[in-house]
Amino acid sequence: MIKLTRPLHLLLTALTYTLGASVPAYLGRPLNAGVFSLGLAGILLAQLSMFLLAEVFRPHNEPLVENETPKQKETLRNSALYVSIAALTVTAFIAYLLYINQALVLSSFIFLISSFILILFYALPPFRLLDRGFGELTLAAHIAYVIPSIGFLLQAKENHRLLIVIILPLTALGLAYFLILNFISFPSDQKYQRATLLRLLTWERAVPLHHSLIVLAYVIFAIAPILGFSILWPAFLTLPFAILQILLLRHISLGGKPNWTLLNVTALAVFGLTTYFLTLTFWIR
Repeated sequence: MIKLTRPLHLLLTALTYTLGASVPAYLGRPLNAGVFSLGLAGILLAQLSMFLLAEVFRPHNEPLVENETPKQKETLRNSALYVSIAALTVTAFIAYLLYINQALVLSSFIFLISSFILILFYALPPFRLLDRGFGELTLAAHIAYVIPSIGFLLQAKENHRLLIVIILPLTALGLAYFLILNFISFPSDQKYQRATLLRLLTWERAVPLHHSLIVLAYVIFAIAPILGFSILWPAFLTLPFAILQILLLRHISLGGKPNWTLLNVTALAVFGLTTYFLTLTFWIR
């Protein structure tokens, strides 16, 4: 079945945005519920358009659905294109509403533009980073770095070093998660000659990179108290899952029988639960 909406990744997008919006409340700034709701709608539509445009410009040798006819493929592409254009149009209108309500300052506007650029570069030719081996990096940067930054800046209207300490390790965990998806889809990617990050790096380089991203994330969380942010300790609740994730991938790389379902769930838990635990911590403090 065609993965047009990718609801799980949209859920992760909503979660990272909520995390970003929750940090200003911890710093003593009241939450603007109206701005939060508009921003959430905007980023979900932006992320949806990112996925839809990727399908619109998918190479013609790759089917959108199994056993599709040429007419079905054309209909699906056109539908996805129209929905993505509508989603981007509504996102632009939401940005205008935020601007006229003085919720959109220069810093948040820069991140909104960055989001738009990443969407276009990810999905549209001639750039189409998705087909150049950088799609996973673009997705991780968009969902784990740009989106929470927008959520934070719409509420705080100025940057704070706590945000950086949060989104850098989250981006590393996000990239590790999308890299795991590459391992799972490797046979299909080989069949259709998709230029994924894994195929660009090869297994020999991708496995150590994956382990390094996990270690880097938790090292940053570990030094956070030195920087005065001991509140980030709930991130270590997912450390056992992170260790399991490394062990599972190492087992596979050494020739062991793969358990793709467990690896997928573990990688998702590391990224998703880390974001959730941090979000919950900021909301209840």
